[in-house]
Amino acid sequence: MKKILVTGGAGFIGSHLCERLLKEGNEVLCLDNYFTGSKRNILHLMDNPYFELIRHDITEPYFAEVDEIYNLACPASPIHYQYDPIKTINTSVVGATNMLGLAKRVNAKILQASTSEVYGDPKIHPQPETYWGNVNPIGLRSCYDEGKRCAESLFVNYHKQKDVRIKIIRIFNTYGTRMNINDGRVISNFIVQALKGEDITIYGDGSQTRSFQYVDDLVEGMIRMMNTDDTVTGPVNIGNPGEYSILELACEIIRLTGSSSTIIFKELPEDDPMQRKPDIRLAREILNNWEPTIELEQGLLKVIAYFKEILAEG
Repeated sequence: MKKILVTGGAGFIGSHLCERLLKEGNEVLCLDNYFTGSKRNILHLMDNPYFELIRHDITEPYFAEVDEIYNLACPASPIHYQYDPIKTINTSVVGATNMLGLAKRVNAKILQASTSEVYGDPKIHPQPETYWGNVNPIGLRSCYDEGKRCAESLFVNYHKQKDVRIKIIRIFNTYGTRMNINDGRVISNFIVQALKGEDITIYGDGSQTRSFQYVDDLVEGMIRMMNTDDTVTGPVNIGNPGEYSILELACEIIRLTGSSSTIIFKELPEDDPMQRKPDIRLAREILNNWEPTIELEQGLLKVIAYFKEILAEG
C-alpha cells in the first residue's frame, strides 16, 4: 500500500483519480481548498478508512509523509482562472514550489498536471511535446498559461538541482461526470444549454477545433506515467487525438440530447486558440501502449445523464 497525496483531489479530475487510487489499494490524502472542487465529488469515498480529506490551500506549505504526490490543484476553466488571476498564478507557481519542497523532504515521486495551454494558439498541428508554444504572456489567459509553463520549469529544475523524482504530463481537453455545471467549458456549457432548451452559444464561427478525452482515459494515463521508471520525466501529452470543430460538437450534443436548441454565434474571446490536438506518439511509446478508449459519443452520453440528474435536483 502506497500513501498518495492528491492536491485538488475534490475537483472534477482529482476525485476520479482518488477513486481509482483507492480501488488499487492505496491510502489517499485528498487536499482541496474548494475553490472549484466540491465535497459532493468525494462524498462516496468518505467512508473508506484509507481516504483522508484535508481542507488546505497549496499556496501555504503542507507536510505529510507520503510516497507519491499528484499535483492537480489549480482552476482549469477560463471563467474560474480569470476570476482571480493573481491567485491562479500563485497556485501554479507557489503551490508547485511547496509541493516540490515536500517531495524533496520526504523523497516522494511527484507528478505535475500541466496543460495543453502551454502551447497557446499553436502554429504547429498536432502539438508534439517538443513544440515550445505560441503564448501571449500578458493576455487574458496568461495567468493560467504562463503559470503552468513556470511550474514545468520549476519541476525540471528541482529534478536537475535537487534530484527530485518528477513526472510532467500535459492534459488536453478533458470531460466527464463531476464537471462543474457552471465551469464555462464548452462541453458542460453546450450540454446544460441543450438540456434546458436554451440557445447554444458558440464563440467565433465554430470552425476552431478541439480534441476531447474522457476523464477515465486521462486517469489511466496519469497512473501509468507515475509508474514509469525514474528516468522518464516528461513532459508527455495525455489527450485524445480525435479532432472536432466546435460547431460539430454543438450539433452532436443537440442530436444526443434531442434538444430543440438553436445555435447562436458571439465574438471570439482574446487569445482563444484556433486548433488544439495532441500528438500522443510519445505516450504510446512510454506508457505501455496507452491509448484513449472512450469514443466521444459514449462519453457525451455519460455526461448528459449526469447533468440531467444534477438539473433535476434543482
